[in-house]
Amino acid sequence: MALLKYPAVLLLCLLSACSIKPKEFNVPVTLPTSFSISGKETLQDRWWQDFNDPALNRLIDTALQQNFNLSAAFERLKQAQAIARRAGSELIPAINATSGVSRFMSDDAATGSSTFDNFSLGLVASYELDLWGRIRAGRYAAEQDVRAFEQDIHTAAIALSAEIAHTWYQLIEQQKQLNLLNNQIVINEEYADLVEVRFRGGQATAADVFQQRQLLEGVIGDRYTARANIDVLKNRLAVLTGEAPGALEIMVSEHFPELTDLPETGLTANLIQRRPDVRRAYHRLQAANFRVAAAVADRFPRIGLSASLDTTAPDLQAFFNNWIATLAGNLVLPLVDGGRRVAEVERTRAVTEEALNLYGQSVLQSLAEVENALAQETRQRERLDSLKQQLRYLSEANDNIRIRSAYGVFDFLRVLSTLNSLQAMERTLIRAERELVDFRIQLYRSLAGGWPLAQPSAIRTIHND
Repeated sequence: MALLKYPAVLLLCLLSACSIKPKEFNVPVTLPTSFSISGKETLQDRWWQDFNDPALNRLIDTALQQNFNLSAAFERLKQAQAIARRAGSELIPAINATSGVSRFMSDDAATGSSTFDNFSLGLVASYELDLWGRIRAGRYAAEQDVRAFEQDIHTAAIALSAEIAHTWYQLIEQQKQLNLLNNQIVINEEYADLVEVRFRGGQATAADVFQQRQLLEGVIGDRYTARANIDVLKNRLAVLTGEAPGALEIMVSEHFPELTDLPETGLTANLIQRRPDVRRAYHRLQAANFRVAAAVADRFPRIGLSASLDTTAPDLQAFFNNWIATLAGNLVLPLVDGGRRVAEVERTRAVTEEALNLYGQSVLQSLAEVENALAQETRQRERLDSLKQQLRYLSEANDNIRIRSAYGVFDFLRVLSTLNSLQAMERTLIRAERELVDFRIQLYRSLAGGWPLAQPSAIRTIHND
């Protein structure tokens, strides 16, 4: 081969290989500079610590060490890293060793039977010159996949911490509801006794007694539901922290956290650079673009080099005395492939366009999540003020009716209606307080950028090391 006779020409070919560089993609949509609302508080990386809730901190710390889905995300990252190493291995010459022994037998009428042994040993090396960058483009694409999987881990950790926080405060809500229902049952029993006394005195009807008893049983039924919800939420927390349902021992608080002022949302451009799901979409886009380059380079000729070193001998003593070295080159030029390579280029370009659209969608989705959480928390605070005012009016109405009842003025329908509305409003207020916390969790989650993560220490494996 001519290339082999002129090393300078070969070196020139290597230096003139196509340059493969990442392409910078702009956000495919026009974005506002800032968000509609911004606070002044600095958001911590471990955002849940803003709640100052030691029990929540312990739950999330345990989950980050033991959650199976998070452990699986780390294993997916290992798979991507192995694929990237495999993709880059083609840039290193492959060397294989061969060995063998053969025996020949002959049968001659004059000399008789004879046996000949032959030993062989060889080294074979092969290497493809990556003139057009096909191999490097494939390796760079795999490296971008690795970075995307790294962002998947941060996305999974943020989602896990948010789910635990949501579940924890739902559990607190149900505990508060249970305590409230216990108090309401006591009050309803007192009213039921009062109605029966008035019924025996001819001041109430049997229907009044039945209606009050029905209200009492309704609250008792709600208490069963609250107890079931508490068990379900405890089981959910156990699973999220990598424990079997029923195995998690936890003392449930009876207080929601005191929310600080809104966090500083910053610029929209900062959010795009911080959000791991957006960064993942961007790395997917980069990987797809590199695969276009690999598909284009696959249409050009391939030049390969091979070298071998062999020796054979009839006995082990002369084994290393007879070496033969061979150096060869080959050129593979695609001529007719039925349009396979052209179709692959078109496919990878379509994949890149798809990834660009998905990147744009992830950007818009991230901005929408922040704006939605801001709007929901703002309106929820206004709703809470309204609910508290309604509860105050109902409490005053209920007190007024009780005073009138003490003076003999007893309108049972009004008593029943006011009491039922008052108790329902008390339960609604607890639920609304928890929803406010949920909206703050959603805001923290939508602004979160992740934190340094170590592989869970409780990784489960089927291999025995």
